[in-house]
Amino acid sequence: MATPLELASQRFRGPLTPEERSRFESHMAEIFSRLGMDLNQIGTQNTPTRWLTALWDMTEGYDGDPKLGAAFPVECSSCPEPEKTHVTEGPILFTGLCEHHVLPIHGHAWVGYLPDDQLIGISKLTRIVRLYAKRFTSQERIAHQVADELTREIHPRGVGVYIEAEHFCTQARGVREFSSRTSTIVMSGEYNTSPLLKDEFRMMIDRHSTPL
Repeated sequence: MATPLELASQRFRGPLTPEERSRFESHMAEIFSRLGMDLNQIGTQNTPTRWLTALWDMTEGYDGDPKLGAAFPVECSSCPEPEKTHVTEGPILFTGLCEHHVLPIHGHAWVGYLPDDQLIGISKLTRIVRLYAKRFTSQERIAHQVADELTREIHPRGVGVYIEAEHFCTQARGVREFSSRTSTIVMSGEYNTSPLLKDEFRMMIDRHSTPL
């Protein structure tokens, strides 16, 4: 039976057919023209094609990631509880698309977990974040999906995910707020039952925090 990460790595959409690409580009050209773009200029005549390609690339999370997986046994499975360690990766840079306005979400994620019997490859934490970020999504959903994926795959004693991001939908339209960031934190397992572990996770985030 396939593991959750193996399922996540499978393709969920096929490539665009030539007919679809031609039709979508035609629709985009009509919309851009109606909004005011002059498509007869050298710099804009291929904009519908470029925009469709860019949008496809920015949602490649729906294609899965064949390099996910690869768990390893912990180095000291018999260590007493006080000697068991955190694994924390971050800041992981990501860009996604807000499903409400299809405008970019740009931010950093920190992923921490308390291994039980297994570790996951460090690069896989970055891959999990970007797998779920590169979809039409929300910041909160990314955090929960990353935590759930890691929990299902290696059954850690606890998972913590912290995301800090800027949302272009609040910068380029609406309130046009350029200075604020949105923070989301999801914790499970022993991170929720042990104040010490929770504080240690927050301390590691603060130590490696970086401006966007």
